[in-house]
Amino acid sequence: MKKISPKIYFASLVTVAVLFGAGGYLYGSIHELQNETVAKSNDDLAQVQQLYDEIKGSYYRDVDSKTLINGALKGMTEALDDPYTTFLDEEGSSQLNQSLSDSFEGIGATLQIKDDYPEIAQAPIKDTPAAKSGLRANDIILKVDQMTTKGKKLAEVVSKIRGKKGTEVVLQIKRGNETFAVTLKRDKIPLHTVTEKISNENKQIGVLQISSFGENTAKELKDAITSLRKQGAKSFILDVRQNPGGLLDQVEKMASMFLKDGQTIVEFKDNHHTVSKAVAGEKFDQGFKVTEPTVVLVDSGSASASEIFAAALKESAKIPIIGTTTFGKGTVQTVSPIDDKSSLKLTVSKWLTPKGNWIHEKGLEPTIKADFPDYAYLAPLPRDKELKQGQSSDEIKRLNRFLKALGYDTAGDVFNEKTKNALKDFQIKQHLEVSQTLNKETADAIEKQLTTQITSHDEAYYKGIDVLKKEMASKN
Repeated sequence: MKKISPKIYFASLVTVAVLFGAGGYLYGSIHELQNETVAKSNDDLAQVQQLYDEIKGSYYRDVDSKTLINGALKGMTEALDDPYTTFLDEEGSSQLNQSLSDSFEGIGATLQIKDDYPEIAQAPIKDTPAAKSGLRANDIILKVDQMTTKGKKLAEVVSKIRGKKGTEVVLQIKRGNETFAVTLKRDKIPLHTVTEKISNENKQIGVLQISSFGENTAKELKDAITSLRKQGAKSFILDVRQNPGGLLDQVEKMASMFLKDGQTIVEFKDNHHTVSKAVAGEKFDQGFKVTEPTVVLVDSGSASASEIFAAALKESAKIPIIGTTTFGKGTVQTVSPIDDKSSLKLTVSKWLTPKGNWIHEKGLEPTIKADFPDYAYLAPLPRDKELKQGQSSDEIKRLNRFLKALGYDTAGDVFNEKTKNALKDFQIKQHLEVSQTLNKETADAIEKQLTTQITSHDEAYYKGIDVLKKEMASKN
């Protein structure tokens, strides 16, 4: 397990407890950022010392000194009203260490506390249990198994969700006005961050899925591009959708591959208004360049490092960005040890796009807008009860919407004759028990078929194919 170094730089999405490893952390050198320790005079801390002495001397019960000190440190960070700055006690620091370890097991999501409830802070990593179960950013967790989460400390919720690979945890989720239960089987989160393939639609297009920016992602990308070139690829789709971020040094190396030497990758602005920047060059890419036509796919789950990468390619290399507006995280934090067991995560600068834009809480706008069908964003179907003819609810409205997406003439929030007949036909075609009701097996089959259908209606991907085909044709 990695120990927190004397100072780690990163750009995390939120103040989170990490349920998977390397959760959006960017560490390495933030170029030429000033790292000044602000000296505190004794007068500045006199009132804190006075309050400490008064509590220790006069409170009617014994008070642990460490509890008071941690409370004071936590209070100072909370006074900044910055969700990205926090005091990490022994447990919080331990969780950060685990998130940076070389191997980990979990569900593939990150949490933050919001309005007294744990909330999923960002899109889960692709192909993790959380992603496969349809969890999304801003989902609120009402229960973990039988434990109600309201008012619970984040560490307590996290420890309840974590567990050994292969074991299950049931989460009660609130999404908008809907609530539903999801059963997740914990798993080992894959460390390999780049997957490659030749497009089925055009054998001259290589497709690269980048799930996060880990310690070896730049090398993985270089190796994947080299492999795809040998397979005949003459252009590339880089997919960073649902990518929550990662290490800054990897972003710099990867972006430099697509930029001309001297072009800006990213700028930084600290509290002294000092602007520094990283520029493309051999020190980052070792001379490995990608000059073939390229597009980048993004969505609202593309955050932090993904946004730095996409912005660099969009504004410096003029590479088309296709999809939906990104998450919008534009600050940089450091993690510094307070003592052997605790640490401080502190926002120290903004990061800016090559054109000097700050996308914080706004996101990066795509060059070409494209999205999945609207039904791709609906909550999952219920598994804890049957839906039957004559019932009316938001869940049935969702069922009718799913069935309509599969080609059936259903609509509204009532389980009527059309809904019953549609389910009957679907169950016959899928070789399921013909109950003419929605049970767990039927819900699983509907969502599985919809997942396949959504993939085949990936508008951003097909827009990327069209753009690359035209670019390749214009070069011939």
